Amino acid sequence: MPVRRYLSHLQYEKRYSAHTLKAYENDLGGFSEFMVAEYGADAADITTATHFQIRSWIVKLIESGIAPRSVNRKITALKSFFRFLLREKQITQNPMVKIQSPKTGKKLPAFIDEQKMENLFSNIEFEDGFAGTRDRAILELFYGSGMRLSELTGIKLPDLNLSQQTVKVLGKRSKERIIPLSNSLTNTLRSYLESRRSHLAEKGQDAVHLFFDSKCNMLYGKFVYRVTRKYLGMVTTGDKRNPHVLRHTFATHMLNNGAEINAVKEILGHSSLAATQVYTHNTIEKLKNIYKQAHPKA
Repeated sequence: MPVRRYLSHLQYEKRYSAHTLKAYENDLGGFSEFMVAEYGADAADITTATHFQIRSWIVKLIESGIAPRSVNRKITALKSFFRFLLREKQITQNPMVKIQSPKTGKKLPAFIDEQKMENLFSNIEFEDGFAGTRDRAILELFYGSGMRLSELTGIKLPDLNLSQQTVKVLGKRSKERIIPLSNSLTNTLRSYLESRRSHLAEKGQDAVHLFFDSKCNMLYGKFVYRVTRKYLGMVTTGDKRNPHVLRHTFATHMLNNGAEINAVKEILGHSSLAATQVYTHNTIEKLKNIYKQAHPKA
């Protein structure tokens, strides 16, 4: 099946994350269901789709109220799929050439202001014992490094070098990078490592990964989401209280405080500067607000 071969290509050659693979599989499945419903069983093979049929699907998505940003992601999945078919010589013409994506308004990344983050680490009480020490270390590491959720849960003990104040993470497409750690973050991680050793000794177990749950199992995404939602909910009422908002917060605060954008790009593990530049919009918005508040004719 072409779709299976394509998804295998993304998984094993492109090294796409499980989340991205699932999204692409769902998008292609949704298009396949549309083709069968609209054009009959003979249209189940989506490799034969025409640009007219694809355009009809896009119109139906928009008319059903799906946001342009979500529609564009589905179009991206189809574009990637048909480019793959063209390279594999499964088709001779790419029907996506004539497809245009709907325009979307620019959405600035959500972030938490500096005062609230200061409040989190200075005034909020974390649980006693191993769990509280671990949760604080997780939140400080997200905020102090800008790493992704999958990168944090994948850290193994040898990846952490406190004497050099660095941590090695495995990013998208299996690319490794070294992230520097601040003095305060290094101290927090030292405290966590002591608690970690005591907890493992008490349980009579060992663990490869830096972070784990109370039963010494590797952390999974939903667990970390619960931790961030719980503690961020103590300092902000915003809807965005997930690990990724801490990545946005790291980048925004770095740029607001004068960090060079290329350095931020390297720390975040972005492949292009354009992905990092979105955070400069937050900085510009902050400057606009300061201008309006301070200038007598603003």
